[in-house]
Amino acid sequence: MALIIIAHPNFSNSVGNKTIIDELQKSDLELEFRNLHDLYSDFKIDIDAEQEALLRHQTIVFQFPFFWCNVPAMLKHWFDTVLAYQFAYGSEGDKLKGKNFLPSFTAGSLEDAYKPLGTHHYRISEYCKSIEHIAYFVQMNYIEPIYFHGSVHHYTEQTVKELAKNHSERLIKKLQELG
Repeated sequence: MALIIIAHPNFSNSVGNKTIIDELQKSDLELEFRNLHDLYSDFKIDIDAEQEALLRHQTIVFQFPFFWCNVPAMLKHWFDTVLAYQFAYGSEGDKLKGKNFLPSFTAGSLEDAYKPLGTHHYRISEYCKSIEHIAYFVQMNYIEPIYFHGSVHHYTEQTVKELAKNHSERLIKKLQELG
């Protein structure tokens, strides 16, 4: 069973992220979903509840839109508060050791934008270094991200849904591999 942390500030209007979650919910996988914006619209995160959810699962998927070449504010706040000293790190902070950390996201810009001469000048993998570091710092197994490009303003809604369904197929396959 895996935990899916959804961190989309406007999930109800999302096409890509919403389709990914819809496809995951239709799968035969045992999954727990936690939509951070639904649970904590005031940003007052119940740290104990979130830590308990983490402890119940071997694999944690972070589902989000790639905003300004980073994670959304709610997910950053979640990392800052939930991955606490003596829980996730510190002399007694090994509660997440050996668990899987899997980023799953949509990138609004097209793939060419994430190249040295593109709009964003860096590859997506370079922008992911900070979340990769979080995983390693809390002794989790960082799994290479699953993502797709062009989820905003570049394709028709139908094309984004098709890309998101392909994304969810790759994510389901990875979750099955991880057990």
